Amino acid sequence: MELELWAYIVIFVVGFFAGVINTVSAGGSLLTLPMLIFLGLPSAEANGTNRVAIVVQSLSAVLAFKRKGKLETKVSSIVALPAIIGSIFGAMAAVSISDALFQLILAITMIVTIVFIVWDPSKREAPGVMLSSNRKVLGMIAFFAIGFYGGFIQVGAGFYIVLTAMLIMQLSFIHANSVKVMITGLYIFVSLLVFGINGEVNWWLGLVLALGNASGAWLGSNIIMSSQSKWIKWILFVTVIVMSIRLIYEAFV
Repeated sequence: MELELWAYIVIFVVGFFAGVINTVSAGGSLLTLPMLIFLGLPSAEANGTNRVAIVVQSLSAVLAFKRKGKLETKVSSIVALPAIIGSIFGAMAAVSISDALFQLILAITMIVTIVFIVWDPSKREAPGVMLSSNRKVLGMIAFFAIGFYGGFIQVGAGFYIVLTAMLIMQLSFIHANSVKVMITGLYIFVSLLVFGINGEVNWWLGLVLALGNASGAWLGSNIIMSSQSKWIKWILFVTVIVMSIRLIYEAFV
């Protein structure tokens, strides 16, 4: 589809704020995915296009963790394959459902996710005990489910990865975040290929969105330790609730 110049500006600006949010907290896709739908992209194409920016952002984050020596590879190697396989099935499901059903699922998912992000139980410290075989198996099952969810809709998946990595895989908050960026990058890349093969990616819009994300991430890194970060969560909360109501309305109209 052809969009006017103002639409590209909107995509960049929303991508910018999503980059700030992803750096300070989580949930940038809570803004970018419905925004692409509101601009007129079919749900599957919006879902696929949104992944271009996530891949770029994840790659940048992985490199940053590696430079700081905080990249957790042991747990990532255990859960990567289940997450990737799950994402393939999730992406295949996403490209086959109707726009109305996807928008309804997205709206419900957004409301549930934003409540968890504002509450944010992942901030508690992990106990740091030995990783047993049972925990490894449970973690692989959990990451398969997260991969399916991420391949299908992605909204808030990063938060669920951090929570799972801390509660099941017994990682610290920092190392759980390094697992998040690595696993997200892997399964989103694979799911992006599924969307691309099905012709559900607008690559130019995805690149504009990625540029906005990268710019916002830079700003977010400068305010992450300031008191301003708590206001970002509440602004996100209100915005997501409004967007969810609109998505539900459009799904039934």
